[in-house]
Order: sequence, then structure tokens, then C-alpha cells
Amino acid sequence: MVILKSPNEIEKIRQSNVIVAEILEILQQEVEPGTNTMELDQISEELALDSDAKPAFKGYRGYPYSLCASVNQQVVHGFPSKHPLKEGDILSMDFGISYQGYYGDAAITVPVGKVSPVAQQLMATTKEALFSGIEQAAPGKRLSDISHAIQSRAEAVGFSVVRQFVGHGIGKALHEDPQVPNYGKPGLGIRLKPGMVIAIEPMVNAGGYEVKTLDDGWTTVTKDGSLSAHFEHTVAITEEGPVILSAANGSQ
Repeated sequence: MVILKSPNEIEKIRQSNVIVAEILEILQQEVEPGTNTMELDQISEELALDSDAKPAFKGYRGYPYSLCASVNQQVVHGFPSKHPLKEGDILSMDFGISYQGYYGDAAITVPVGKVSPVAQQLMATTKEALFSGIEQAAPGKRLSDISHAIQSRAEAVGFSVVRQFVGHGIGKALHEDPQVPNYGKPGLGIRLKPGMVIAIEPMVNAGGYEVKTLDDGWTTVTKDGSLSAHFEHTVAITEEGPVILSAANGSQ
């Protein structure tokens, strides 16, 4: 069941998401060759607690960390590690919190030092695909209009969208209805209405879309070993159109 949010609830979700965005911004500034993602996990947790928020992922379905830190061919749910990042890596950071009863959730992919042209294009395309999807998050549109816009943008340059994971509704729970796939034909699914709040999160691979989960039960990687990027915004659907709630200091 899709839960429509009041303007007051949307504001509370925005407050939670701004904290997430600001923490991700700080983490991004810490990323450089030699940094390890376990340090980033600790920073993210401390910053959340300093904001009177609770890390959303830690303990969720048994996930043991506050930050999902996925490097290179890791798609999502990568475990933070003491292994140092190296020049040319790309790092996807997915982070969420609970603040005053409402959840925030966002993700970014950042370069570690100087990266390859393919890595640069992959990150840029994934972010563009996210914004293509957000443009479709307007009243009267269908859910799959978001999905189709994301897939079209990614595949236009020869990349592929991961199909095993989806975006989701968000509010008083981290994951609510509806699920938001990143691929599909347009004009299908539920009609979008003001008051809906969804997390849109394309995961795009430089190679094929097939993925596999490692023995830890969480870390998911590309089957062909190709690079993967991940961007996510939490978005409110309003009468005026989509509003990004997970933008730090009003930026996107």
C-alpha cells in the first residue's frame, strides 16, 4: 500500500534527508588514495549520532555497518573495509538515517584520485539517469515512466541498468511501497500522485546487467567484473512536480 504524506510529513522527511546529504558531502571530501572505507563508516555513524539521528542501515535485516561502501565492480551493499582505496578506484556510498521518526536515504559515487575515462563516463551517466528519472516523478505520470527514463539514458551510451535491485517508497519506514525499478516500458504501473515520496536509485554497470551476491550475503558485484556506479535521491511528488529532498544546502 502506498502511503501519501502530508506537507508536514514531507518536511520531516526532508529534514532527515538533508542530514544524509550533508554527511555524504563530508564523506566525499575524505575520499582519497589511502583512505579506507572502515574509517568512512565510523565517520558516518559519528556524524549521524551527533545530529541526534540513528544510522538506518546498521542492524537492518542483519547488516552490520552504518555505511554501504561499494568499490569498483561492487554494485551495492559493500562492507566497509580496512583495505586502503587506491588511485583510479570509484566508490559508491549509500547512507541512511532515522531522524525524529522519519527516514532519509541517498547515495553517491565518487572518484578516488584520477580515474579512467570509462569510470568518469559511467558516474556521469548514472547521475544523468537519476535526474532523467526524477523528471518523470510528476503527478499523472506512471511509475514505469521513471524506470524507462533511467534505462533509456543508461543504455544510450552502451551501459546497462541493474535489474535485481529497485528504488522504493520511504517515510516512517526505510522501505515502503511502491518499488521503483530502473528499467521497463513506459506507461505502466501505478499513477503518480502528490504526497508520494520515493527513493530513486539507479545502479548502472559499464558491462552487462547481471550481478551476483558474495558469500557474506550482502556484497553484490557485477558478474562480468565491470565497474558499477550508484546514485540515489529521495524525491517528493508534489502538485508542482518532483522536489528533491536529499539535497544538501539546496544543491543537487
